[in-house]
Amino acid sequence: MRPRNPAVPRRLAASLLLLPLLTGCFAAGSGSADPAAGDGDGGSGARLRVAMAFPPAERMSPYGDDGVLLSRLAVTEGLTSLDTDGAAAPALAASWKRDGDRDWTFTLRQAAFQDGTEVTAENAAAALRRATEADPAPRALSGVDLQVEAAGPRTLRITTAAPDPILPQRLANPSLAVLSPKAYGADGRVDPAGHATGPFTLTRLDGTRSATLQRFDRYWGSRAEAAGIDVQFVADGTARANALRSGAVDVAEAVPVAQVPLLADGTAREVPTVRTSGLYLNTRKGAFKDPALRAAARAAIRPAELARGVYEGHADPGQGLFGPAVAWAEGKRVQPTGRARPAEADTVHGRSIVLATYSNRPELPETAAVLQQQLRKAGFTVRLEVREYSRIESDALAGAFDAFILPRAALLDTGDPVSFLASDFTCGSSFNLAQLCDKTVDAAVASAAAIGSTGARQDAVMRAEAAVLATDAMVPLVHQRVVQGVAAGVRGVLLDPYERTLVGTGTHR
Repeated sequence: MRPRNPAVPRRLAASLLLLPLLTGCFAAGSGSADPAAGDGDGGSGARLRVAMAFPPAERMSPYGDDGVLLSRLAVTEGLTSLDTDGAAAPALAASWKRDGDRDWTFTLRQAAFQDGTEVTAENAAAALRRATEADPAPRALSGVDLQVEAAGPRTLRITTAAPDPILPQRLANPSLAVLSPKAYGADGRVDPAGHATGPFTLTRLDGTRSATLQRFDRYWGSRAEAAGIDVQFVADGTARANALRSGAVDVAEAVPVAQVPLLADGTAREVPTVRTSGLYLNTRKGAFKDPALRAAARAAIRPAELARGVYEGHADPGQGLFGPAVAWAEGKRVQPTGRARPAEADTVHGRSIVLATYSNRPELPETAAVLQQQLRKAGFTVRLEVREYSRIESDALAGAFDAFILPRAALLDTGDPVSFLASDFTCGSSFNLAQLCDKTVDAAVASAAAIGSTGARQDAVMRAEAAVLATDAMVPLVHQRVVQGVAAGVRGVLLDPYERTLVGTGTHR
């Protein structure tokens, strides 16, 4: 039995101070009905109240992380989705087939956009072409060149410049959601509100504070059981847990592990995820341009202490880029070779670094504090910088920090690990926090991308993982399990290891 945490009473006392404010935020029926979306009548299905961890960073543009937010709230859909094994499953496309190495044909189902426009092959093609032209490009399209055209009213043809055996998985990415032509403004802005195809339509967005969703009654699938969703964006994890305990919300996303013992029995739902928390070291400039200093940082870090202490056993010590949720990885793992030797203590001593992370996930600032102490013990001088994610992402991508702590859902982009490796660790890639450009890594990733056979592709992925780890550009910290807070009586919450879904047509109270 785990010893009682002496800090719990203080945490609880501080948490209670936030209850009146949060209860007011989640007053029942706060959304106004939209005739195009549904009646919004609680008598035909009570509204859900959801506390999300991350506010919109780009005014709900589907092309960044807001695309995942829209997917989790069941607002947007793509041609395909991912099943529990990471394979492509039908969504707006009822079926598809491959014609040769580079051509694919997708057959669309009968569906409508939330603004009343019918989903046609021409509309779907236009939406995908918009995504290919987005800046920055969606990570799922990193290194991919494709052409999309309508071959009939409900037949879509996609041709890739190079063979792409995982195209159906790639198209399941939330950033490749299919939106109505009315979603695209002349100024280049994309507005999904009322222009998507999911079972819920976004009818109101109050900046980064809240959102109102109504049921979309013309949804092609089964009608949603909830009349709508009232969303609050609550960056503070303790506040989210408080709202769940007080009855102010029905679902609280990403409950901090420190709050789990305070929740009522059965309300904490733990899910192993494909998310690995890693320390990304800037290989382009600063102290960690030196491989020996990167090796010294890696040698100083104790992942087991993080899993045991910060995560209180709700995570597994980092073993690589892919953790236990990727079941096939463990038996195929390849040990890195050719790593630099850690720099001597006198070389490390006094080297100043800036270690950054974000506050939306409460474990991250605590992780940063522990790593600061571990790195200081190795001789580094460490300054911490912590902000909300929406205020730090651009600096992190620009290489403004020496080290950055990020929990990355490795299979979020496509369900295929090759795409993650390509977008995060290859020269010129779109999400390269480590600023890595290594010929061996690029060659290993390219080799894996060219393989279509599942088993052989997995073997090549593990060789590419070893190549990345050999550079010490990323130090695996923990493989995360996410805890979703679900109130008693709430049914149908989608506990997804890929973290793309949370509510759906069957979610209700």
